Amino acid sequence: MLLLGPPLLLFALITWQVVVDGPLVDLDERLSEDLVRPDRASELLSDLGNIEVAVPVLAVALAAAGWHGHRRGRDRWWLPPLAGAVAMALVPVLVAPLKEWTDRPGTPAVPPAVGYYPSGHTATAVVAYGAATLLLLPLLRSPAVRRGLVVLCGVLVLGASYGLVRRGYHWPLDVAASWCLGAVLLTGWWLLAGRTGSPVPEGGGGSRPVRR
Repeated sequence: MLLLGPPLLLFALITWQVVVDGPLVDLDERLSEDLVRPDRASELLSDLGNIEVAVPVLAVALAAAGWHGHRRGRDRWWLPPLAGAVAMALVPVLVAPLKEWTDRPGTPAVPPAVGYYPSGHTATAVVAYGAATLLLLPLLRSPAVRRGLVVLCGVLVLGASYGLVRRGYHWPLDVAASWCLGAVLLTGWWLLAGRTGSPVPEGGGGSRPVRR
């Protein structure tokens, strides 16, 4: 619960400010005016949060983690990939009602509409790339490759976030709130399934024990 507390509190604070049109919203709008510069690069970066781009990456990681865990005889090998899939499925389940409830209008760079808070594309990027990274890290032996994977995850999430704000698809607070929401889902994944993977005892079911 200690791990879930900070992102939940920050998400609640941002949501409260959006709903009551508080001082953070004024700051958010001024910051957006300085950052929005629609161009082709920002459009491409924002696409990193598209379901068609991010979810297949997660699907590959789910398959790799499941295959590896089963082959190595890990206990409950199916739980981490299943939990990762559930975390991804929870993104639209949580984001859609929040968009309807907060009813936040978009930036001047997009056609007049409401329902921009929080950013579904950002939440998709955080959960898809984050869960893929957490699933693949235990499969990698090289510390350099592991660090590279973490850096790549950060680049993809930040790239999508920057593109969404720069293009004007979302206010900065929309993106920040989705970072918090994604952190909650990834933390939940870790608490539920991230520490599984103990080997089946030698001789049990013919599976080989895991070498650590």
